[in-house]
Parts: sequence; structure tokens; C-alpha cells
Amino acid sequence: MEWFAKGFVKASVVWLSLGVSLGVAMAAHPAWAAYRTAHMHMNLLGFVTMMIFGVGYHVLPRFTGHPLWSRRLAGWHWWLSNVGLALMVAGFILRLNLAIGAAPAAVILTAGGVLSAVGAYAFAVNIWRSMDGPKRATTPREPLEQLTPG
Repeated sequence: MEWFAKGFVKASVVWLSLGVSLGVAMAAHPAWAAYRTAHMHMNLLGFVTMMIFGVGYHVLPRFTGHPLWSRRLAGWHWWLSNVGLALMVAGFILRLNLAIGAAPAAVILTAGGVLSAVGAYAFAVNIWRSMDGPKRATTPREPLEQLTPG
């Protein structure tokens, strides 16, 4: 299994653990329900989406019989998605903290959202190009008169 596929699956499990822990904390301290947006993103973007990315990178090239279009792009995707989600979660939490103010939290949240989106686009491009397979080498065609007997 490629490092980035395994990395996405492992990151998925970490994000699940973080999301569940925040969910338990919200249940124990009802005032923490204000963090439900961070909790939701940890579970949906963190657990579900990262798992889909990891399994997709491992399985889809095998299903199509074509190699992955770019291993380098998949590596960048791992970093973009995980750093982006971490910034998003931090932005959601900081936005509720009145001491820091809304503007810095919005910058962090926006940066995280952009990085996460770029990561998702990288996955889409990489899988799309992988499904098409490598370009075949073209050979010049023989003239028609060489193909007919006679």
C-alpha cells in the first residue's frame, strides 16, 4: 500500500478519535455544544472523507487497471487536506473565543477551507486522470495500398 493511502487511513482514525472525544466532551459539558461545527468537520471531513481518499487511492487504480496518475500530487493532497482540516477546526474553535476576535479566526478558518478544497480538487484530478490511463504511443499509419493484397 502506498504511503499516502495508508496515511489517509491512519489520519482518518486519528480524526475519528478526536471527533468522538469532542463529542463526549460536548455530552459531558452541554455548554461545549457550541463546538458542534468543529465536531462535525472532524467526523465528516476528518474520518469519512480521509477514509474515502485512502481507500480510493488504493482501490480505484486497481479497479481500472491503470497506475495512479501522480504519486507526488497524492502526497501533496495528504498534506493539504490534513493541514487544511486542522486549520478549519482551529478556526471554528477560535471563532467562539471572544478574546481573540472574529477577524483572526476568520482568516484561519478561510485558509483551512481553501487548503481542504484544493486537496479535494487534487484528489479529483488525480483519480480522473488515473481512470483515463496513460496516453498510448501513436504509430504512423501505413498507407492504404500497403494493406490491400494484390
